[in-house]
Amino acid sequence: MRRKAYWLVAAAGLCLSTLTIGWGQEEQTEEVAVNADHSECVYFGPKRAQFAEESINSRRKRFSFSDTTVEVISRLGAQQNFVPGGSRTSASQKGSSSGNLIDKHIFGVLQDKGIQPAARIDDYEFARRASLDLTGRVPKVDRLTAFVADQHPDKRAKYVDELLASEAWIDKWTMFLGDLYRNTDVIRATNTRRRAEGREAFYNWIYNSLKSDKGYDKMAFELIAAAGNNTWTQGELNWQLGNRTTGGPVQDHFDQMASATAETFLGNSHFNCIVCHNGRGHVDTLSLWGKGASRMQAYGFSAFFAQTNFTQQPRAERADPNLFYWGVEYNRNGTYALNTTTGNRPPRSAIGSTRVAAPVYPFGDQTPSSGEQWRAAAARMVTSDFNFARSTANRIWKELMVRGLVEPVNQLDPARLDPDNPPPAPWTLQPSNAALLRDLGQSFVDNGYSLKALMKQIATSDAYQLSARYDGQWNPAWESLHARRLAKRLMAEEIYDAVVQTSNIPAPITFATASRIPNGPAAPTKVVQSAMQTTSPSSRGGAAGFLNPFYPGDREDTDRRRDGSDQQALTLMNNNLVMTRTRSSLVNGQPSLLRQHVDKSNRELIDSLYLAVLSRYPNESERATATAALSAGNRTQAAENLLWSLYNKVDFFFNY
Repeated sequence: MRRKAYWLVAAAGLCLSTLTIGWGQEEQTEEVAVNADHSECVYFGPKRAQFAEESINSRRKRFSFSDTTVEVISRLGAQQNFVPGGSRTSASQKGSSSGNLIDKHIFGVLQDKGIQPAARIDDYEFARRASLDLTGRVPKVDRLTAFVADQHPDKRAKYVDELLASEAWIDKWTMFLGDLYRNTDVIRATNTRRRAEGREAFYNWIYNSLKSDKGYDKMAFELIAAAGNNTWTQGELNWQLGNRTTGGPVQDHFDQMASATAETFLGNSHFNCIVCHNGRGHVDTLSLWGKGASRMQAYGFSAFFAQTNFTQQPRAERADPNLFYWGVEYNRNGTYALNTTTGNRPPRSAIGSTRVAAPVYPFGDQTPSSGEQWRAAAARMVTSDFNFARSTANRIWKELMVRGLVEPVNQLDPARLDPDNPPPAPWTLQPSNAALLRDLGQSFVDNGYSLKALMKQIATSDAYQLSARYDGQWNPAWESLHARRLAKRLMAEEIYDAVVQTSNIPAPITFATASRIPNGPAAPTKVVQSAMQTTSPSSRGGAAGFLNPFYPGDREDTDRRRDGSDQQALTLMNNNLVMTRTRSSLVNGQPSLLRQHVDKSNRELIDSLYLAVLSRYPNESERATATAALSAGNRTQAAENLLWSLYNKVDFFFNY
């Protein structure tokens, strides 16, 4: 570790290693007991906590987002009252969000409860926050300073439009949907191998769908209804392939396809419980809808997927029979028979005289039209279900606002969402602001299910622009009301890309895009300049050593996480990616960040490094500390230590 530089951050209480002690405790808390008779069910085994409505409290401290935010802000130091160039926040935003339905609901509730919201952020913080949230990149210095200097009243809305129109936006949300759809080479639990070709085809389908601003209802429809014989050329087939199961009868496939559809697109993970047993006596405390749902209803949804065959298609030109692509094909004769005694689910027995389950949508009792393929019918019903809009709006809200209106986002209870039809006592409405979730969902529908329009609506609201700092006594119970910004640790890929971008020293990542033919030439490769452009956990290449400590997940049984650890702090302190980028150097004729500024005056050098790495100027205390360091000993070494210290400050590591 650079001990000479360490004091620059430690003396101010800003070192990451001291912070992680307080907020990296997720796995050490006690789990909440869940009422379930079927102990053999995986969802009531080691993963049971994720299905409890209050499970977020069992895995983390009750008000974890608030606790993290308070701790981060306490380590940021004093906020400066003046920034060079001026901050025209209030002048530039006059009337910018009048009529915004988000602000109407958020500030209306706060006013009713007598809660004072946080102040609004300055232009530097807004530029960094919006850029990271929407593109996963920190703003470049020239764009940052131009934005702050801009005096137009609608500059923040225009900046959001600029970010939404960028290639970086496509990269960020292709990564997000790749996580949601679990796009990776192989699903180890079932030994289902998409291989690099299928992974890349799926990635390209997601990327091109976002690039064209395809309506999210159409994206979901295509994934649910996709049929074809080549997962290497028809990327959307790969989602249903990921729902293939092994070790049981074909009904296990259909159940998993139905369960994944309900969780991914309707936010209803409890459906997976109902496929195994009636809700009553099993999910009584978890879901009002689930409490009254029957296994027969689940069979009805699974039946929509019974006209599906998974087929293997060996490549004729390849000698190895293990190298094949898949088909997800339509089988008009498929049925969901109630005749199993083995497999991954409890026995499926006839119910009275009913021995074959007919396709009936469990959230409205619709059935397929005459001649309509059943999976296409399911796709139609899911994407026209208003809870599809609610669930999608809730997921995007969480990504931009840190805490979902329903938390966790995969546990929406269909019977507790409608503010115009509240549930009977003792049940309560599930969303923290049910009217907002309703109106946000309706706006999403009205805007053609455009993800960009939904994100712009959130990012240009006053609620989005509240500071993480809070004057007065903060009550953690206000967390769900969004009275302040909640801090979040950057994603693994965001941290990697921020180091690379700000240091001005590239770190390209190379990975294979196809399987190697036995005894043939090396597999073709792809080189990307950003970790956010990698297509799956298996395509991280040499960057994996840096990324893995930041919990990027594996898109199978390990989800992405944003909690912290001492290893993360040590990675930023010692990893070669950081160490080599804190030097004054030329790399392939390109000057590093420090090389560009090391010969400037102390003030210019300090300001340049702060603007590049932290997207802000230093406050007077930070400037005095840095100036003292630069004035002692070897100046170049001191400048390298200063840059190293900025990569180890809390406000580099967090979006706040």
